[in-house]
Amino acid sequence: MANIKQQKKRVHIAARQRLENLRYKSTIKTYFRRLRTSVDAGETAAVDADHVALQKLIDRAASKRALHPNNAARKKARAARLVAAGPRVEAPKRRARKPAARKSR
Repeated sequence: MANIKQQKKRVHIAARQRLENLRYKSTIKTYFRRLRTSVDAGETAAVDADHVALQKLIDRAASKRALHPNNAARKKARAARLVAAGPRVEAPKRRARKPAARKSR
């Protein structure tokens, strides 16, 4: 624990900044989930609005250095890829085969 007054202030400021960064990261994850659900539902207007909002949030977080610029670019590219791919079509799940019984020698 810090003994010097200025260091106590710095600890307090760092804690506040850490929470702000966590809020940015958490909100970005939430926007990704919203974007994925709207893409899967095929709602074009919602996809456009969610994508723009996500990009703005990522840019804001990168400018505040809550995210590294390369991380922000990767997230924006991932979002663009998600929008371009369109709705996901789930393939039917294949049943796992039972392993063959071992023969005793």
